[in-house]
Amino acid sequence: MLHEKLKKYHIILGSGSPRRKYLLNELGFEFEVRINDALDEAYPGGLNREEIPVYLAELKARAIMKDIPQKTLLITADTIVWMDDKVINKPADQEDAVNILKQLSGNMHEVLTGVCIRTAERMHSFHASSLVWFANLTDEEINYYIDHYKPYDKAGAYGIQDWIGYIGIEKIEGSYFNVMGLPIQRVYHELKQLLGE
Repeated sequence: MLHEKLKKYHIILGSGSPRRKYLLNELGFEFEVRINDALDEAYPGGLNREEIPVYLAELKARAIMKDIPQKTLLITADTIVWMDDKVINKPADQEDAVNILKQLSGNMHEVLTGVCIRTAERMHSFHASSLVWFANLTDEEINYYIDHYKPYDKAGAYGIQDWIGYIGIEKIEGSYFNVMGLPIQRVYHELKQLLGE
């Protein structure tokens, strides 16, 4: 079983996200959290939407550990929200969060997460995509959510596991956990393949 093989590895989650930590923990993995706060998460122009989060996940992996020791496994990830042919970033402030949620209200957007798994021998990257449909949100609902949940650390200014997910999301096509920030089913199966399960 995968858990037995992973006991031989020192697993590092290269992310400060509480959601990613929670999801990896729910798989029963033992791991250390390590982040690089100084990382500039810029990406070159000309990348298509699938390439952006993968590029950023690989950038994080290189920034956190230049060289990977033997029997160490590093997992990094980056999530973007894509709508109207552009990335919707984390909100800069309250006004930005309001504008983003008004844009998402009543519309469909795509959530893409890039994941990078590094060992001493190789670097393996992939992405997952989910489509999310929002109901029409009132100004009162948007303001209530921002005031109470302060989603300034979240791409697209929302967390699907928060109150707004309960009242605002009509439909998802793809992985729910991907929208949370880590396509955990895919991570599990990619690790099985990588370690020769």
